[in-house]
This record gives sequence, C-alpha cells and structure tokens, in this order.
Amino acid sequence: MLLGAFGAHGLKSRLAGLADGVERLSWWATATQYHLIHTLALALVAWMTVYCPGRATQSAFWLFTGGTLIFSGTLYLMTLTGTRWLGAITPIGGTMLVAGWIAVAIAAARESGT
Repeated sequence: MLLGAFGAHGLKSRLAGLADGVERLSWWATATQYHLIHTLALALVAWMTVYCPGRATQSAFWLFTGGTLIFSGTLYLMTLTGTRWLGAITPIGGTMLVAGWIAVAIAAARESGT
C-alpha cells in the first residue's frame, strides 16, 4: 500500500517533466498491482501449508516470493532509474509467478484427490 501511495503522490510530480514519465508511472502501477496480488497469494499459500502441505505448496511459496521480487522489483527499479534493460529480466519473474499458480493448482488437486 505504501508503494502504491508513493507512486501516486511522490513519483507523479518527480516524473511529470520526463519524456517517459507517463510510461514509468505505468510500470510502477503494474509493479504495485502484481505485488499486492501475490502478497495475497502468499497468504493463500500460508493457509495451504496447514490444509495442503507438501512439495507443491512449498514450491508455490518460493515461486511467488522470487517471482514477486524479480517481476515487481525490476519494474520498481526501471521506474526509479529509467534503466530499460531491466525489462529483459522482468519476464523471468512473471514466469515464476505463473509457475507458482500452477503449483497451487497441483497442491489443491492432490488434496482433493483428483
């Protein structure tokens, strides 16, 4: 929440004069959105450790944690520094997030017996 507020209030005025300021604010918004969603996903995984314990649940934890750090982290850094080559790393985090959701589905399927 703090990162979203910082982007909406603190960064907006700082980036307004830059040629790519609007694009950079968009990167920040995407980063905070995915950060929030996958923080909630980590809460789901914490619940699953009790009701669906196992390797898939553990994998989901690490994939969501690493994916959020890489995906949102590179977007935050791109916004703050304007260093666009970090965008080449961002999809690695996105792939990890997708893999985390697949791990959640596997853990849930195993628990339900299907």
